[in-house]
Amino acid sequence: MALKATIYKAQLQIADMDRHVYGDHALTLACHPSETEERLMIRVLAYALNVTADDLNGRLEFTKGLSDVDEPDLWQLDLTGEVQHWIDLGQPDDRRLLKAHGRARRVSVYSFASSTPVWWSGIETKLTRAPRLAVWQIPADQSQALAALAARSMQLQISIQDGSVYVSTTDASVEIHPVALKTPTD
Repeated sequence: MALKATIYKAQLQIADMDRHVYGDHALTLACHPSETEERLMIRVLAYALNVTADDLNGRLEFTKGLSDVDEPDLWQLDLTGEVQHWIDLGQPDDRRLLKAHGRARRVSVYSFASSTPVWWSGIETKLTRAPRLAVWQIPADQSQALAALAARSMQLQISIQDGSVYVSTTDASVEIHPVALKTPTD
């Protein structure tokens, strides 16, 4: 018998002072049986860092993720179905990122493992021809602290200011400092 996804519900209150994006978001997340809570929470973080103030250029959505290798973890499709923003998590290979770069106006990667520097040094030079690619490292200790906030039903307050992210619940809080490994040149 196949294992089923575990459903998580998250109520996000986002205050992004850097981009002037504010709002409440109700998320329903399916956690694949092979997905860790750490990866699940990085998906929530990526959502908070990239959600737009309005849906004029499409809505940021969670995809099938691990269940479909041809889709990213999150994407923003415009009203015509064109990919505006492709967001991958982990350590995708350079071929996947270049293919995504050809399909989307923007591509972002959020890597959160302690092996990120090794992965990045192996593919960095192969991605110089991807000017719309952004690669971020979430320090492993911070992503693990974020995972500790995971619950089947969550209420998260997320504040973003000066590049720092503050995630809090009624019981705990985590400060996250994403590190830019590559920024878009377009």
